[in-house]
Amino acid sequence: MKICSAAQSRFLDQTTIAGNHLSGLELMENAGRGTVALMLDYYGDCKERRVAVFAGPGNNGGDGFVVARHLHELGAEVSVFLLVNPDRVGGDAAQNLQRLPAEIVVRPLLDQEAVDSLSLQVDIIVDALLGTGLTREVTGLFARLIDRINRSGVPVVAVDIPSGLDADSGVLWGCCLKADLTATYGVAKTGLVQYPGADYVGRLEVVDIGIPAEVLERAAITSSYLTEEVATDLLPQRQNNAHKGSHGHILVLAGSRGKTGAAVLAAHGALRSGVGLVSLCVPEGLNTIFEGLCLEAMTIPLRGLAGHALTNSDFGEIVRAAVGKRCLVVGPGLGLAPGTVALVNQVVRELEQPLVLDADALNGLELAGLTGSGADRVRVLTPHPGEMARLTGLTTQEVQNRRLQVAGDFARQYGVVVVLKGAATVVAGPDGELAVNSTGNHGMGTGGMGDVLSGVIAGLLAQQVDPFQAACLAVYSHGRAGDLLMAQGSYGYLASELAAMLPRVWAELHSA
Repeated sequence: MKICSAAQSRFLDQTTIAGNHLSGLELMENAGRGTVALMLDYYGDCKERRVAVFAGPGNNGGDGFVVARHLHELGAEVSVFLLVNPDRVGGDAAQNLQRLPAEIVVRPLLDQEAVDSLSLQVDIIVDALLGTGLTREVTGLFARLIDRINRSGVPVVAVDIPSGLDADSGVLWGCCLKADLTATYGVAKTGLVQYPGADYVGRLEVVDIGIPAEVLERAAITSSYLTEEVATDLLPQRQNNAHKGSHGHILVLAGSRGKTGAAVLAAHGALRSGVGLVSLCVPEGLNTIFEGLCLEAMTIPLRGLAGHALTNSDFGEIVRAAVGKRCLVVGPGLGLAPGTVALVNQVVRELEQPLVLDADALNGLELAGLTGSGADRVRVLTPHPGEMARLTGLTTQEVQNRRLQVAGDFARQYGVVVVLKGAATVVAGPDGELAVNSTGNHGMGTGGMGDVLSGVIAGLLAQQVDPFQAACLAVYSHGRAGDLLMAQGSYGYLASELAAMLPRVWAELHSA
């Protein structure tokens, strides 16, 4: 499913109108009528139901007026509440305000007493207060009304976007109306699928308002929401007569004393992705541990740092081990000894194969090595927000407030694929492609989950999936495995259990 920015949404409307495809009034009519159709699907017959429509002065309010008119025609008892004087409503919204039948009472709420004394004894509330153009804190009467509605317990239908939500980032502008159903228009906005805003959207539905296909194409929307339908299209093709050599061989550079589990989990993630073979370059002194923990992988013991961590003196052996490998995972549990950091940066600069860089590989990464590695070399970085902050020089909160922008800017600047982990993980490609994940849950907030993910990405790269698409499919399937585990009980499941659940995810996608 495509997702767009507020600016792209405005472009769609304006270009449709400028090309004489549809007028602004027709787009507004389609939006309101489509919202009512959704309400009928979700809440059943609206006849004699009490519905309160809360409207602001802009086009969002105009959509609400259309909703009110259609609900009235279906027999609902509709009231419209305006948070501005009616003479402040302009354009197409003003025309739809005038079209309201006389039976619908329009009541302005212009002071605190009016808001506080308002009865919310209704069956459904329609939120048409503030739209996608909001760029400042919600204060005053709007904030007071939003708080009252949120505490009312009445089901809320949001028109295009819940009032108070930033359409691009999902950040809340001080306060936000919490919807049960959001009817968004034309294309879903990126802020609707990012946190914390995603918690305020309820059920998200896209209403077709008649934007022509050629206008959608001109908008050049490159952002997607990773759903089952999207993931299914990304699955690698596998032949019935295939063998382990057909599905690629990856090399894992990971693990150090006290962190052997991270390397093993990365290997398990790769193996559960369907890759043919996995080899691990491991510190010689820890080799017995690895051989006992990961029976299906091969190990290549290296002397390293006293046999307990890989170091730059191992580089020659690693180059030889990398021959014939389609991809490398670098970083899980690797440690940050100076020689280990030097090794990581030498690998990034000099190896030709695709690299998945995670954890300690990111913590000691020299960014100059990315720009000097060549445009044809694939580098996939999988930072969590704290690691992304260190890579960009931003604070963690700044990263979280602009996840799509931060990941996208970094991917384009350094010619890499970025997987910015967290709730609604973001995938950004070097050519401007962006994706937001729809799967995953709070039970995945535990150690080892990221190690598994890095292995899955590498495994899909080894199966010759396009780098951006491999990251998208890995992120979706990894989150879906977590969702299946959550559905079995609750949180408390392990990263190793999530890796073991991946074959069921592949089965789901192949049968979808």
